[in-house]
Amino acid sequence: MLSRIRDGAPVVLIPAAWTTVGATQVDLVSEQSVFVALLVMAAFIAFFTVTGWRLMGDGALRAWRAVLVVGFGLTLCGIAGFLVSSAATALLGVSLVGWMILPAVGLAYTGRELPTAAVTYLGGAACCLVGAIVFSLAIGVFETNVGALSGIALVAVGQTAGIVDASRR
Repeated sequence: MLSRIRDGAPVVLIPAAWTTVGATQVDLVSEQSVFVALLVMAAFIAFFTVTGWRLMGDGALRAWRAVLVVGFGLTLCGIAGFLVSSAATALLGVSLVGWMILPAVGLAYTGRELPTAAVTYLGGAACCLVGAIVFSLAIGVFETNVGALSGIALVAVGQTAGIVDASRR
């Protein structure tokens, strides 16, 4: 049961997380809900890391173990962004853009380790990186929700493609 949760939950959690980010961008979800989501995310990351540590010692999974460890820190930055008002924007930005870019490293590494699925993983990595750029330009330069949502959608597609493939292996 534990391994089924660990293996299957990310297929639902990753797109749900990015849907929440998009909904927050257009004020459909409150910032308080995002704070709660970050707390839940931290708990899930800790759970996945602790229960899967030994399983993630070789091959492509070794990169994902590193993604979880660094990602836990990014999640804590997001949580701190809600608690430290003087640094809120910076901490929340590091968390959000970090979670857009960090999985691209794991996806690229996995694409190298699994040549038969390279298109899925390298394409997912490219979606994450392009999505992060589009999002950053949309909120920082052009101030457009359409651009921000497009960037979020690209990241969601890239990360979801990778986790769906991984769950089938």
